[in-house]
Amino acid sequence: MRQRKVPFYEMRKLVGWSCTLDIYLVDGTYELFRHYYALPSARDSDGREVAAVRGVLASVLSMIKAGTTHIGVATDHVIESFRNGLWPGYKTSEGIEPDLLAQFPLLEQVLSAAGIVVWPMVEFEADDALAAAAVAAANDTCVDRVIVCTPDKDLAQCVCGSRIVQLNRRTRVTFDEAAIVQKFGVSPASIPDYLALVGDSADGYPGLPGWGAKSSAAVLAKFLHLESIPKDCREWRVNVTNAGALAVTLCREWDRAILFRRLATLRTDLRLFEDVDQLKRMGPTPSFDELAFRLDAARTEIRRPAASRSKKGRTVRSGAQL
Repeated sequence: MRQRKVPFYEMRKLVGWSCTLDIYLVDGTYELFRHYYALPSARDSDGREVAAVRGVLASVLSMIKAGTTHIGVATDHVIESFRNGLWPGYKTSEGIEPDLLAQFPLLEQVLSAAGIVVWPMVEFEADDALAAAAVAAANDTCVDRVIVCTPDKDLAQCVCGSRIVQLNRRTRVTFDEAAIVQKFGVSPASIPDYLALVGDSADGYPGLPGWGAKSSAAVLAKFLHLESIPKDCREWRVNVTNAGALAVTLCREWDRAILFRRLATLRTDLRLFEDVDQLKRMGPTPSFDELAFRLDAARTEIRRPAASRSKKGRTVRSGAQL
């Protein structure tokens, strides 16, 4: 009878070793955007722009060099997702620099060759993958912390105590649940409701007229979710300006508010791995050396500013930051 190989994380459970695994989940889309606009252009021998890929690879490998053992990277292989069918104004790939958009498949190829787990998302978004992976990893008793590496405020909804935290690697600031409450005025559970009211320009939906950050936080801090907000503002008993007008708007725009919350709610039911042991970096594959050589040999150039494109358009997902 063939014996099943027991993964290392299961062995630790069996022998009673302490479990202190840190799981790092990286927003590859945000990292690619960030490095594209931060680094000078570099083209390989085929003329392909590769500077952003080279930058992300170096950044991820620096995490591993610093001691990260378990890591997963999520990317938007296709910028569009199921949410585009729900709201016509939702973000698309229109307006994204072709040289940037073309680097997504290369980034996925290079990271995979480096022995790093990559989730290229098509129907869903990279944010959905990060949320699903965070919840799945946190459910493993061998995991001490899950660190979601992105400044995107959408991911604030996944933060849980100090077990699932959000890290902005650029500023080196970590947000636990208390920090999320301090930042937004609401708990992580209310973040989708909060975004439904205030909107998210990075994702392309406007929120409700008159509902700003302060009023939304004040109301949701007390009522948590949209359905719990009384229709009669006299029952709110919170300090907000123009409560009557806000209540009227919420009633009038109720269907939109629910739709926007659906857009803001990340999917956590995606099955990306069987156990956290699969996120352990096992080392590069035979194809990595050739890919790394091509990246290293890329010729650095001064990038010409685009005449008709802007990185600040609604279609560009560079991360709605915390």
